[in-house]
Amino acid sequence: MSDAADGLADLRAEMQRRFQETPLHALLGIEILEADPDAPGTSTVTMKVGPNSFGSVTDDLHGGAIATLVDVACASAGARATTYRPGENTLVTADMHVRFVGRARTANVRCEAQVVRAGSRQVVVDGRVIDDDGNLVAVCDFSFMLVDLRK
Repeated sequence: MSDAADGLADLRAEMQRRFQETPLHALLGIEILEADPDAPGTSTVTMKVGPNSFGSVTDDLHGGAIATLVDVACASAGARATTYRPGENTLVTADMHVRFVGRARTANVRCEAQVVRAGSRQVVVDGRVIDDDGNLVAVCDFSFMLVDLRK
């Protein structure tokens, strides 16, 4: 394995460890799928549609659960396209716009995220939330800042 591949594997392992430490991700059943090494700046994240992700009035997937899925997927895509290094810097959501366009009709939804532009500090990402049958649930645009941690 090359040094670059080793570095990517180490980054992926650290991101997965930190991801699993967030209780909300487990509560909502959110999982990051294996990243395509040939597609930097992309990420696919899934979420189970279940009791912890429903809205109380409509019995539909809650918009906040969808927004959390979007946040995770877009940040994951951006992390792969930047100089993000856990322990050295962090990703801070600067702007997120989610347009809810349909209902999830299956047991799972996924957000497919793609970096539009990655600057040295700001990253812009587009995402689409889709159910298992390919029905479009939401579209989003997202930006975050890459911020150095205080020493």
